[in-house]
Amino acid sequence: MRILGVIPARYASVRFPGKPLVVIQGKTMIRRVYEQVLQAKMISEVVVATDDERILNEVNSFGGRVVLTNPNHPSGTDRCLEALNIYGESFDAVINIQGDEPFIDPGQIDQVADLLNKPHVQIATLAKKITSNDELFNANVVKVIFDSRGHAIYFSRNSLPFLRGVDQSDWLQNFEFYKHIGLYGYQVDTLRKITIIPQSRLEKAESLEQLRWVENGYSIAVGITEKEGFGIDTPEDLKKIANLF
Repeated sequence: MRILGVIPARYASVRFPGKPLVVIQGKTMIRRVYEQVLQAKMISEVVVATDDERILNEVNSFGGRVVLTNPNHPSGTDRCLEALNIYGESFDAVINIQGDEPFIDPGQIDQVADLLNKPHVQIATLAKKITSNDELFNANVVKVIFDSRGHAIYFSRNSLPFLRGVDQSDWLQNFEFYKHIGLYGYQVDTLRKITIIPQSRLEKAESLEQLRWVENGYSIAVGITEKEGFGIDTPEDLKKIANLF
């Protein structure tokens, strides 16, 4: 299976403009993400998909592959499809890697790729067990529940499922809850189809793109990871990463 790893990287950001170009221990964040993806064994090619010439020039400066895409894409998924089309080579699947996770584990990328290799898997992603009430009841932490086959049933900003008759302080002792890790893999034909589906009511309600796919009958395989990701969302997040070196 030939898999294209796409790193969407926008310059504009409400909370942290220009963050792909922030320098972390001598390297820009987009370079660190790119180099991590290169270590994934099951990725055939890697390309950055950006809407800004400053990011384009930075990726070119370290010898990376990059394409300039439409600045008006509503999501990273749409930017992935345009990058695939511009790249012009034949691939079986695409993995969408967040451009603000400079320490992403290459093994997690391979885990998603391995799921895509299984029969009848259209979309693949990861989840991690929730271990604190802060995460469980934080609306910014997306939760996922899945069936006995490991396929997603629903994603929500609320805690899922609701434990009737159990005090919320005891929920973690009575059930295993999982948070969604925002790493997606798509079969190419599936990627082409999901990008033309109109926004769904569930997607609008929770502001979660993946609910559009669930609502329209697409199957999302969920792999379980024990690795904790760390995304850079604000300048303050940079102060938390010193220990990672």
